[in-house]
Amino acid sequence: MLLGKVIGTVVSTQIYEGLAGVPMLLVQPLAKDGAEKGAPIVCADGTRMAGVGELVYCEGGREAAMTLNPWFVPVDHAIVGIVDGVEAPKWKGGPA
Repeated sequence: MLLGKVIGTVVSTQIYEGLAGVPMLLVQPLAKDGAEKGAPIVCADGTRMAGVGELVYCEGGREAAMTLNPWFVPVDHAIVGIVDGVEAPKWKGGPA
């Protein structure tokens, strides 16, 4: 499971049948201390409620494909929840 911050949206001109109506969001993965970790990733928003600036948790690989309805649509990452807050020593990240 990944923790990340939504930094943008992705607009597509071609949409796979099982992904119609599922927002695609650009997410910056975060390290355990809240610092940016690696390059941004595109996530299908399984919650259909996340927006730019929100802290989210994502799943990758086969598990990501299983979070959406119908199952096994072609996605590499999916947002599975919105994080209200993080309580941890030395945490730097957080919602906008």
